[in-house]
Amino acid sequence: MLSHRVADLVFWLGYELDPDRGISSLVMWPPGGGALEAGARPAVSIDQVAQALADLDLSGLTDGVVQAALVGSVMSARYWQEPDGEDVLAGHPDIHAALEAVAAGVLGSAAARHWGSPRAAAQWVIDWRAFEDPAPVPRDARRVLAAWAREERRQEVRAAAEHPVDPTANFSGTWWSIPQGAVVSVGQIPTGLDLVEDDIGAEAATVIPVRGAGRTYEVRGPGDWIRLCRRFPLEVSASRRHDWYRVTGRSGRWVIPDWEQVASEWDAVHLTTLGYLSAATRALPVEAGVATVLAGWDPDTTVWLADAVRESEEPRQCWQRVSGDDGWARCVPVRDVGSEGPARGRGASPPVEG
Repeated sequence: MLSHRVADLVFWLGYELDPDRGISSLVMWPPGGGALEAGARPAVSIDQVAQALADLDLSGLTDGVVQAALVGSVMSARYWQEPDGEDVLAGHPDIHAALEAVAAGVLGSAAARHWGSPRAAAQWVIDWRAFEDPAPVPRDARRVLAAWAREERRQEVRAAAEHPVDPTANFSGTWWSIPQGAVVSVGQIPTGLDLVEDDIGAEAATVIPVRGAGRTYEVRGPGDWIRLCRRFPLEVSASRRHDWYRVTGRSGRWVIPDWEQVASEWDAVHLTTLGYLSAATRALPVEAGVATVLAGWDPDTTVWLADAVRESEEPRQCWQRVSGDDGWARCVPVRDVGSEGPARGRGASPPVEG
């Protein structure tokens, strides 16, 4: 954290700007019990927050602070409800201007050095199951994408017939824009274990080293994603209408890439970290009256559209979340106890065996 003052100001003003403020999902309780009265809360203005940001001492912008902020950004992404108060605050033009120096410092850090890099040949597939439950890297990408395309079209037809047309209706459904079931790899471990949208809270993971080749489409920013949707559009207006209205405030037609068709030209699609930060969680215009959202896709990940990725000869790795910490530790599977000692992940405690 760079500044406790900024954190406090953002907390209080974020609470005031939150659309759920004062209702059961967001009520502030003082230590003695009972909801906190409005007069007991400090009055904070946009100008105060902007000035505090402008006064920040960026000498404390370490790689650890940058990485923690990236993890927090990814974990707070949500596509099924309105932006919270801190999101609303971050979207204010005066806050944008005040954050320019911070953004420059972040991009100049060593932690951000590879945020714009293309897909590397060496990758990691994360299987969110214990090491003792091995499974091969899935194959038959063509069949997976064909099944995905059929299901998406079936859901769209059903949603058009059964779901409310009013985008403000209290209704939720499908919100992601990547093909479910496709092989997905990450570029770095243990970083990729933390950079997960809609985290399921897994406590263990088997990390599989893989190598991939072939034609890779790079999503480095909003324009790359928009071009993909424009070239291979799949209508998802009825199935995404309610969730994407809540997250973006936009009502209209929606499209995502038709991944089965994308596979006719590309073997894989890689989302860089900069591409994620500049494109995810917002409405992106594709053409007049049509927009898209990049949702459910993590930074520096590759979606494989062809059987062009294979497990490497390097051994699989066992990782386990460290108790009481946000990091992960490399663990020793039961059958390997007594061999080489464990490697350590970010913020790791003593290794976990089992």
